Amino acid sequence: MSQLFPKWTNRLPNTLLLVSIIFLTGLVGFVWYYFSPQFRVVGYQPEQPVPFSHKLHAGIHDIDCRYCHTNVDIAAQANIPPTSTCMNCHSQIKTDSPRLAKVRESYKTGQPIEWINVHFLPDYVYFNHAIHVNMGVGCETCHGRVDLMRVVKQVEPLDMSWCLDCHENPAQNIRPVDEVTTMGWEAENQLELGRKLVAKHNIHPPTYCQACHR
Repeated sequence: MSQLFPKWTNRLPNTLLLVSIIFLTGLVGFVWYYFSPQFRVVGYQPEQPVPFSHKLHAGIHDIDCRYCHTNVDIAAQANIPPTSTCMNCHSQIKTDSPRLAKVRESYKTGQPIEWINVHFLPDYVYFNHAIHVNMGVGCETCHGRVDLMRVVKQVEPLDMSWCLDCHENPAQNIRPVDEVTTMGWEAENQLELGRKLVAKHNIHPPTYCQACHR
């Protein structure tokens, strides 16, 4: 009796199984990377309504972060500076610059400039700037070397695994509190110094869910 199907069809189930495994593995890998914050948000760099250069202000002129972001060490949220802060200098410097027309208009009318937020956290995540700054987490740890950025961009994913990596081993990032805004600051031995500061300040970052998901 002749065969109904040719011999090569005997290999078809195994071939289909192998192809399915390869496809599903590739699909998982694709979603794992391309749907992650590392791919979706790192590098986000929107152009702002006013061409404010952190490289010029925080870098060349060495203006402390807290001069503009006055709430970072006293409140949960880091404030965007009001136009009056800009005009502390620009009422005397570059008073006729067309690049600052929106700043002068905002100051005159009282209407705030609609700056574009660069760093986002989901609404279900609670993050307190003050506790991190006051425990010695440097601005550049999360925001990168903004003193080198003409236009600020996001350099870290700020996702849960990234945060937990620091909470589980805070010594890798803790620095003296008076150096939190110092860009490019480095310790001779970060882990050794970090462990001493963690012990000194009794730092025990929480890793349980309710700490951030309230």
